[in-house]
Amino acid sequence: MAGDSPARRPRLLVLGAGPAQLGLLEAAHRRGLHVIAADRDPLAIGFRHADERAVISTDDEPALERLARAREIDGIVSPGADWPVGVAARIAERIGLPHPIDAATASLATTKSRQRESFASAGVPQPRVAVREQPPFPCVVKPVDQQGQRGLSVVREPSELDAAIAAALAVSRSGGYLVEELIEGPEVTVNAFSVDGSFVPLAVTDRLTAAPPAYGVALCHVWPSETDVDAAVGAARAAAAAVGVRNGPTYTQIRLAADGPRVMELAARLGGGHDAELVEAATGVPLNDLALDAALGQTPRNRLVQAGDRSGGACVLFLVAPEGELVSVEGVDEAEAVEGVAWVRIYRRPGWRFGPLLRGPDRAGAVLAVGASPEEALERARRAAEAVRFAVDADTA
Repeated sequence: MAGDSPARRPRLLVLGAGPAQLGLLEAAHRRGLHVIAADRDPLAIGFRHADERAVISTDDEPALERLARAREIDGIVSPGADWPVGVAARIAERIGLPHPIDAATASLATTKSRQRESFASAGVPQPRVAVREQPPFPCVVKPVDQQGQRGLSVVREPSELDAAIAAALAVSRSGGYLVEELIEGPEVTVNAFSVDGSFVPLAVTDRLTAAPPAYGVALCHVWPSETDVDAAVGAARAAAAAVGVRNGPTYTQIRLAADGPRVMELAARLGGGHDAELVEAATGVPLNDLALDAALGQTPRNRLVQAGDRSGGACVLFLVAPEGELVSVEGVDEAEAVEGVAWVRIYRRPGWRFGPLLRGPDRAGAVLAVGASPEEALERARRAAEAVRFAVDADTA
């Protein structure tokens, strides 16, 4: 009818607007949702895809709940970051929003010590947890409530233990840490999506390292995995059931030891390393859109299919930069022109200070590439990475 106001777009509150949230924010924007993004960084790269920006820490649960109520949101989601998964689930539960997981499940998914207890009760294969007085050497020490290897140390000698515990406690939100055996073997990631308890594996990727010239070692995820995929999927399925994830995405990191898989951790969210975009490039399954469906209480629209319908390879390679203050970035157009490169993303603006390499916050960007094989996809990503040049002022390091 003439004069009628346009239909109200669904309002989605996204916790985080950094590199880990870019893919979902882009998907929400394409879908025509009214996106409200919250991040403590006023210059967060993902704000460009939001209708509204809220400069609020994703740890500030009371402020986020006030925002959610004031804006009468229809859904809330935390992609790519662990701790806000619990924030999102609790806010959704208190204000009566649909959500893929409840607050109790979110608590298990975001606290490593409780997750380990759930795995033990369900018989999920995992590293053995030790006590401080009798740790095995080598062992791993990490905080119970952080991600991205923040505060994690590999301890090979008894003399290193106290310093490792101090490093874990320094970043732990709750003041807790874990000591567990060091598992050797290939590391893989299982990206999956569950609907009413049905666990659908979408892509198993190898977690590898590559070395772009001059800048040091960079992490990459490569599909398809060359390891025992069936064993990894079985362990990830058991982990999701143990924690109680019946709906939504899961991101499970697994070590394949000589005597079988060990679940290192499960996250009830999208992976923070552009995993959803890698899944779509590799399999055609739009995982970001599936996560949006789950956040809005919608049934996936016939988009959920088993992976394996496509052949070839895909790779996400992270870019690193020398230490110092970023002055400029060159070569992005050249990198994007490499055959098979889907995109190159640069996270940081001039003025950003890069610290020691291999810390998650100091990733400078990423490349997504595809090829006829995983080796070709990785080689294309490397060529693109070599084309990107970061000019830094080393005197400010």
